[in-house]
Amino acid sequence: MPDKFGIAIHGGAGTITKMSMSKEMEAAYRTKLSESITVGYEILSNKGRALDAVQAAVMIMEDSELFNAGKGAVFTHEGRNEQDASIIDGSTLECGAVAAVMRVKNPIKLARQILSESEHVLLSGEGAERFAQLHNLELVDADYFYTERRWNQLQKSIEREKKSESDYSQLDHTPDDKHGTVGAVARDAQGNLAAATSSGGMTNKKFGRIGDSPIIGAGTYANNKTCAVSTTGHGEYFMRGVCAYDVSALMEYKGMRLQQATDLVIAGLSEHGGTGGMIAIDRNGNIAMPMNTPGMYRAQMSNDGLMEVKIYDGE
Repeated sequence: MPDKFGIAIHGGAGTITKMSMSKEMEAAYRTKLSESITVGYEILSNKGRALDAVQAAVMIMEDSELFNAGKGAVFTHEGRNEQDASIIDGSTLECGAVAAVMRVKNPIKLARQILSESEHVLLSGEGAERFAQLHNLELVDADYFYTERRWNQLQKSIEREKKSESDYSQLDHTPDDKHGTVGAVARDAQGNLAAATSSGGMTNKKFGRIGDSPIIGAGTYANNKTCAVSTTGHGEYFMRGVCAYDVSALMEYKGMRLQQATDLVIAGLSEHGGTGGMIAIDRNGNIAMPMNTPGMYRAQMSNDGLMEVKIYDGE
């Protein structure tokens, strides 16, 4: 099916319900998701590469305060914004990833630069920022990432930690915090797959914690033989289950279809106490977006031009 293309995006999964969402906020999310997927879709409809489409779609969400990535990233315990991202080309398995960067405006753009210009896959911290500077990527001051909402989330998390006298690193999809990791998967008209993921991690995270978003095979994976996957949720569980790659492995070695494989991986996540969701597209352009949470910001488009934007489970 060489001409069939498609794209799916996510903006985080968690306790997202109609009762907890104002009409204005819901409209803002639907609008931004529509903008993101439209940008990626236009690249694909013009015979562009899946790799370019997923990067462009993720950058739209990184530039928005609505999501826990880029501009809207959450704060660490020390009051910093440490961000992770990764991207992979399913046609070659070439990939790039970045962890714990604090000055890069668009972490997914740096991950793409690592893919194309570095012999390594994963760069972190100051070294990654030096690499970004060397390749003329935009660096910003810490003030760029400051938002009052995210700062207040950190203060609440610290207060809860003091009261409980235990660690309280807060996932961004808990009942009070409904925003999360962003990602995109795509199949282009040439039949190539790609996936990208970007995240600010967990509110109040400590000790340089890094989640699944920059880990190829855990939070991001793509292989033209099978599928492309991007995950969102409690990263530790996605890393333990190597969840993104697990979907591909079930398809390649067990002959499962995409929906069956993604459902099985999410079921396994639930069995081990993890929460979250994923988006995936297979080599034939089929899309799956399972979750074990009340909601996940998500959207999809295929070459028929029809857009589906969803927030709540059951939509």
